[in-house]
Amino acid sequence: MDKQVTGKNIAIRALDVAPRTKPSNYPEPFFSRMSGREKRQLGDVFGINNFGVNLTRLSPGGESALLHCHSKQDEFIYILEGSPTLVTETAEIVLQPGDCAGFPAQGDAHQLVNRTDTDILYLEVGDRIAGDEGSYPKDDLKAALGPDGQWQFTHKDGTPY
Repeated sequence: MDKQVTGKNIAIRALDVAPRTKPSNYPEPFFSRMSGREKRQLGDVFGINNFGVNLTRLSPGGESALLHCHSKQDEFIYILEGSPTLVTETAEIVLQPGDCAGFPAQGDAHQLVNRTDTDILYLEVGDRIAGDEGSYPKDDLKAALGPDGQWQFTHKDGTPY
């Protein structure tokens, strides 16, 4: 169901959006941990630039991201199918379809993991504030959003990957 007005999409079927071709921007050894994740960048289809909206599928054993938090970016997730485990630095919570969670900038580090034998489908929304940085409490990784909108990754001591 693509609905267009003057050549622009105004409504689409989310699952018709092609998955992102590269499963992750992380450098190795972290890149391969994201092999169980498939993102469809829904917001980009409409030319939305101030925030991102992804329809994300996690295969059994998949991770949404490394355990992380942002310096400036707020994030929100809404579970559509399956029962992911929300992992933070202090708790683990099994979520169900219809559950949602929000992560304000400089808040708790978080990630979703699929510890079930079925796929998980969820929406994720996050803003795209210039100068954002990502921190990863369990991994030797630091991220900075560059002026080109691309993430730059270094070790925690600043040496590049």
